Amino acid sequence: MPTAPPPQPPPRLTAASRPDPRRNSRPRVRGRTALAVVLALVVAMGAALYLFITAMRWDASPDTGPTTRTLTPVVRKVVDGDTIVVRVRGTDEKVRLLGIDTPETKDPRKPVQCFGKEASAHTAELLPPGTEVRLVRDVEERDRYDRLLAYVYRATDGLFVNLELARGGYADLLTYPPNVAHTAELQGAVAEARREQRGLWQACGGPGRPA
Repeated sequence: MPTAPPPQPPPRLTAASRPDPRRNSRPRVRGRTALAVVLALVVAMGAALYLFITAMRWDASPDTGPTTRTLTPVVRKVVDGDTIVVRVRGTDEKVRLLGIDTPETKDPRKPVQCFGKEASAHTAELLPPGTEVRLVRDVEERDRYDRLLAYVYRATDGLFVNLELARGGYADLLTYPPNVAHTAELQGAVAEARREQRGLWQACGGPGRPA
């Protein structure tokens, strides 16, 4: 009767044949890295989209006619000395000039104030309908009346309209914290106009007087 072969010892595991725990972890590590990259791309795209929308809101292309388009907002009309209506991306937006206050002519709660009509006429002279402007915001975009808050620059020559009104004696200083980027500059212009007795400082003795 043939004898059974002696039992063979189990094969020894060499370094090459042993399972490497690091190999099993590599797909997991790679998956985490890919997820981090995707999240970073999503955040970057979201930030870029926000900046694009913000820029388009202020430098949007208004409709100026059936065949004409411009990348610059265009003045539609002047409401009073410190408020205008501007066409922005096909929408008429009321814009309040930041940092200044001209005498009232439209507020139903107040009588027409001294030099109000002159201030309105001067703003209309600086910004007649069809004038292209650049609107520069400060910290806040709108006031409680939903008006855009802006420093207004005439596109053709870069005239800083807010400063021009203050320097000519058509406006007093009025700050809207935290929108104070040009407060020092406007304050200096108002002080100069008062010192030189320009505009309302000479005609009315100061702002807020009834007509």
